[in-house]
Amino acid sequence: MAAYKDLYKLKNDSDFQDKVAVAVVVAAQSISKDSDPPANQAARLVWAEKAMTNPASVAGPMLWAVLAANKTASTTQILAAEDPAIQANVDDAVNLFAGV
Repeated sequence: MAAYKDLYKLKNDSDFQDKVAVAVVVAAQSISKDSDPPANQAARLVWAEKAMTNPASVAGPMLWAVLAANKTASTTQILAAEDPAIQANVDDAVNLFAGV
């Protein structure tokens, strides 16, 4: 388990930031193509548009959700996380950031 100070340092890792930014854009695209939208789809679409037009502004806050979701992992495990794991973390946090 990574110490909180170590998790905090991960926010500056450029490769980790890039993974989260791409996962944000993938989540946004998925929301825009949702064939069976949930009741909160309007708020999710607003978030998705923001994510597609300025991924960095959305990825920064989302990075914290990904770190929190992985608080029991080591920093080595977090940095080695495969794309599907990061994507799942981002997908799980979308409603929080969409204000739903």
